[in-house]
Amino acid sequence: MFNKSNTLVVPIILALIFQSCAPSLPKVVGDKDQVKSIPKEFPNYGDSKAEEEKESQSDKKVITSDQGWKEYFDDEDLKRLIEESLTNSQELNILQQQIYIAQNEVMARNGEYIPRVGLGGQIELEKVGEYTSQGASDKATELNREVHNVPERLVNRSVGLYASWEVDIWGKLRNASKSAFFEYLSNVEGKKFMTTHLVSEVAHTYYELLALDQQYLIVSEYIKILQEAQELVEAQQQAAKVTSLAVKRFEAEVLKNEATKFEIKQKIVETENLINLLVGRFPQPVKRAKYKLLSFSPRKITKGIPSELLNFRPDVKKAELELEAARLSVKSAKARFYPSLSIEAGVGYESFNNRHLFISPESVFYNAAANLTAPLLNRQGIKADYFSANNYQIEKLYEYEKSIINAYTEVSNQLSKIVNLDTIFDLKNKQVAALSESAEISGILFKAARVDYVEALMTQRDSLEAQVELVEIKKEQLNSYVKLYQSLGGGWKAQ
Repeated sequence: MFNKSNTLVVPIILALIFQSCAPSLPKVVGDKDQVKSIPKEFPNYGDSKAEEEKESQSDKKVITSDQGWKEYFDDEDLKRLIEESLTNSQELNILQQQIYIAQNEVMARNGEYIPRVGLGGQIELEKVGEYTSQGASDKATELNREVHNVPERLVNRSVGLYASWEVDIWGKLRNASKSAFFEYLSNVEGKKFMTTHLVSEVAHTYYELLALDQQYLIVSEYIKILQEAQELVEAQQQAAKVTSLAVKRFEAEVLKNEATKFEIKQKIVETENLINLLVGRFPQPVKRAKYKLLSFSPRKITKGIPSELLNFRPDVKKAELELEAARLSVKSAKARFYPSLSIEAGVGYESFNNRHLFISPESVFYNAAANLTAPLLNRQGIKADYFSANNYQIEKLYEYEKSIINAYTEVSNQLSKIVNLDTIFDLKNKQVAALSESAEISGILFKAARVDYVEALMTQRDSLEAQVELVEIKKEQLNSYVKLYQSLGGGWKAQ
């Protein structure tokens, strides 16, 4: 038979559930299905037939986008620099600590929906009035009559096990734990993104240093040619074949390029120090393959389905994980509207006298309680958090879509740049060969007095400028392949 108080339990529970219903969200919600679909292939920026013929005749090694940087770079000096930078980078070490913090947060969230059990003890001093119900009861007890040394001030002592558990009926705690886990994974992807960026930055600066070395060599050889021509002009002046104007023009050209050589020398020092900074060490000479930039052959990266290639990008994966974490946070926030059930219990020994503390069953105590609570007056705050969580999810949806479009655009730009730079390099290489031959011819004709010094000087200058431009194009060509490799994700599948 139910008494009157028991008949009120069911209506109260129904009222709590009805009152705690979550409000409906706006029509726009954050879901990956709403992201724009990726095109099935990247744009073709070159002549496909010409590209196929070029690839069939080429002996370049082919690398896929799921291989790591160790397989991509052939230069052992560059590999050592990258390895050292990944070990010493302060930025990566900071990110690693953030990963540990996120990992600890996952551990903390996992512990929230596991019952909490603790061992505790308590000492309580109590003095009740003699003319109170408890005082009169204590005075009249058989214990008080038999034990004459009971003090007026009782010191209650207790020791036992205490447990509490919030029953995760609506998945609030589990979703919060999963959300923290996805946040942890997003931090891991963030470190991968920074690592890819660091590898690319070290390679870019290394090629910049090799280009400066090559330019320094070109200018030094050009100065030797000018000095030889200056000596010839001075001899012709003594033979009254040319005036002092020719001597001064060659002298000025030598001094100008001497200054240029020292400018390049300063840039070499600054670039070396930039590499040392990326590597995490103090300024020192950088070991490298000098004067071999033009002999480097960039690796060929095979293209594939954009959706597969972009899955290797850490920034895209990070945005996807953050979106999933935000989705679970909405579920966790929604569960706060529903009643929460918590169970508390305790068992142990309690007595005012140490001799009676561990006597069973007289000193044994136990308690158990179940609490069912639902928000009534604080719904506005919970509702605000709920809508904010949904807005945050929509924000992460847009960021995810933005990261995909940005990744696809970066890869498309680099594919176009590689095709154009390959063509430019071939044309510039032919120009350098033609100008070098013309400079050699003009030198022979100048010695034979068949051309004047101005024509010989301008021909040599054109040859120098073309060689410097060829070095710059080669550097850009190598960097474009590094940038493409970075845009495709940096080969994290193999790491």
